Amino acid sequence: MTTLGARSVACAFALWAASISGCGSPAEQGKIPLTTKSEDARREYLVGRDLAEGLQFHNSVAHFEQAIALDPGFASAELGRANAATTAEEFLEHLKKASSLTSGISLGERLSILATEAGANGQTDVQKSLLDSLVAAYPRDERAQTLLGTYYFGILDYAHAVEHLKAATAIAPKFAPAYNLLGYSYRFMENYPEAEAAFKTYTELIPTEANPYDSYGELLLQEGKFDQSIQTYRQALAKDSTFISSKQGVAFSLLYQGKADEAGAELEKMSSSARDDGEHRQAFFDMAVYHAYRGNLGSAAADIDKEYAVAQARNGILDMAGDLNAKGSILQEAGKYAEAKDAYDRAQKLAQESSLPNEMIKGVELGYHYNCASLALAQNNIPRAKEEAASVKRLSESNPNPGRVRLAHEIFGMIALAAKEHDKAIEELKQANQQDPYNLYRLGLAYAGKGDAAKAKEYFTRAIHLYPLPALNYAFVHMRAEKMIASTKS
Repeated sequence: MTTLGARSVACAFALWAASISGCGSPAEQGKIPLTTKSEDARREYLVGRDLAEGLQFHNSVAHFEQAIALDPGFASAELGRANAATTAEEFLEHLKKASSLTSGISLGERLSILATEAGANGQTDVQKSLLDSLVAAYPRDERAQTLLGTYYFGILDYAHAVEHLKAATAIAPKFAPAYNLLGYSYRFMENYPEAEAAFKTYTELIPTEANPYDSYGELLLQEGKFDQSIQTYRQALAKDSTFISSKQGVAFSLLYQGKADEAGAELEKMSSSARDDGEHRQAFFDMAVYHAYRGNLGSAAADIDKEYAVAQARNGILDMAGDLNAKGSILQEAGKYAEAKDAYDRAQKLAQESSLPNEMIKGVELGYHYNCASLALAQNNIPRAKEEAASVKRLSESNPNPGRVRLAHEIFGMIALAAKEHDKAIEELKQANQQDPYNLYRLGLAYAGKGDAAKAKEYFTRAIHLYPLPALNYAFVHMRAEKMIASTKS
């Protein structure tokens, strides 16, 4: 599974291009119709869709663009092109064009585009309503069911994701993408046998593609089976030598094994073979995580500067803001609080002065207040942290999507932890993102503060054993969690 945009698994599998069925024959009744004036455009689109469903986004771009050239009014091709984008601005540009073309297209296409737009703006309640309508209108369309499953996956509601993904596989037992996300859903539910079974079916359905091996490699990585994960990632690369997430997988499997020099060499190769801005930026970010994991925060910040320069060259405001926030978090971890605040301030200023949609600007603002609260806690200024947290709460309540609500619980849990209110900290942090190793580490600290050594060890161990693809928070806390386990034993 590749990582794009916010580098989260949810973003990675936001396979909106997969939501449209190119149909029209009687055998395809009950599927979402595809609206285009050109049969040649339709054929190009379907090739692009097939590639996108295999997460070969880079390779899909030329086909979506050719479909658009053949039919400039092809809304679904614009949507497919948006989701193959390597930058946030590119995504928004094509999504805006798709939205402008919704008059006269099928209901299913219109609902898919509007749902994508709502998701991009963080309006998850609107997004869910649109996707519910999509499934109600096309209950026998496997892509509609997969799209709703993807929504639930994105909000970390894995049980409901499984429900709709299994519905997709019941409709179309050979629809490979549903098995991929089904495997990830089971994986995050820690149901590893079912995850492995789903990935096995996924591989059997498309054995010549890279992504099934990549997805199974990621399961093996999380299980700490590093030799096997490397072998499986290399199987993926044998199918497609450009498959970037498998290159990441090899590098971080080596890193978690303690083979730092070999991991670094793999990341250097990944950087030198990058094909576009998105892959260049990913390579720099991965190197930043690599350096942070090894405790070299100065080099990590310099890597983010390189990533920022790629976005700055094309005035990619949203990516630039994200890079500044990442750099701020690294500087904060390094104890360079004034420099961290400057980075957070610059990110906020970029967003405020941009032409980004208002809801996106609000999302950046919420992140800014969260960062300022976290920075205040790092400096033992609990009153200031509470002031900033009040703004986080206000903004989360103005658009209560699950991600924002979890972030509000997270910051209040952090404040309670700093105030040694351990029961309150546990209550809040358990409502935060449980896939974030920092939250698991904080829960370990809260239980340790209560004197519950067994529960503290459980959460420290869970934080260590996440073994994610590149994630700064894991780089920050893995060694601390190991030290806390050692101190608990002693």
